[in-house]
Amino acid sequence: MNKKEKLLITGASGFTGYHACQHFSKLDFDITAIAHKNDFYDERINWRKCDFSDKEAVKALIKKIKPDYVLHLAGQNAVSCSWEDPIRSLEVNSMATAYLLEALRLESPTCKTVIVGSALQFDPTSISTFNHPYGLSKTMQFIISQFWANLYNMHIVVAKPSNLIGPGFSKGVCSIFAQKIVQMEKKKEEKKIEVSNLNNRIDFLDVRDAVRAYDFLFLKGKSGKVYEVSSGKSHSLGQVLKIFREMTAINFHIEVLQENHLSNHINTIPLSLIELGWEPTYSIESTLKDVLHFYRKSMD
Repeated sequence: MNKKEKLLITGASGFTGYHACQHFSKLDFDITAIAHKNDFYDERINWRKCDFSDKEAVKALIKKIKPDYVLHLAGQNAVSCSWEDPIRSLEVNSMATAYLLEALRLESPTCKTVIVGSALQFDPTSISTFNHPYGLSKTMQFIISQFWANLYNMHIVVAKPSNLIGPGFSKGVCSIFAQKIVQMEKKKEEKKIEVSNLNNRIDFLDVRDAVRAYDFLFLKGKSGKVYEVSSGKSHSLGQVLKIFREMTAINFHIEVLQENHLSNHINTIPLSLIELGWEPTYSIESTLKDVLHFYRKSMD
């Protein structure tokens, strides 16, 4: 009987981590999930804790598991936190990635690794493009990943997802809107939603489609390459609220805090991911419906 291939998922207790565990647990993997807390039980998953800013702890973890695949989701993704403690952002985003990749080089060099980064664009050759310490930490994460891939001939791919939405606890704007609507339905909130700019256009991607993309990158991603993971479409916050309004009997008022008629450009799905055979499967309407249903259920 063949042994199952080992998959390590970091940041497993987060929004994307939860969906990654759900996706890969349905496949034939021996899964180890790293999380500070375990919010859901699944007997198919081995749960562990590890501080990825601790080099020796990371090395011991990799030496014990010797994974065949790693999905690295762990990190600090709040710009505000990076201002308050910039060194910590560098530790958990940049150095933690270096510790992980170095441990893999020493203990499991043939491992296929997907490093999930940020959709924010930064030019490492121009200091003026960095608007916050978070941007520096994520750019360093990309550089470290590509460095280890190229110099040590390791299979390392970087994924840069757009704004991920979907059922589950998230701090994203769509989740904030959904929670407010549910509170209105329960008569616990004023029938009003404040938004800074209705015309601000964002590429929203269902988190379940993003996880499928990471799966594709394990199998077909080219080592050392950075892949944009996006829906290829953009929607304004006004459009999002219109869709939500059609899903509720509440006639809420929208208060615009900042009038701005400018809109962002519409992205296209990168050719590289299309060539891999991946494309989004969830429409914005179906995803927002699932988001609203999740909060109606969880806020009972």
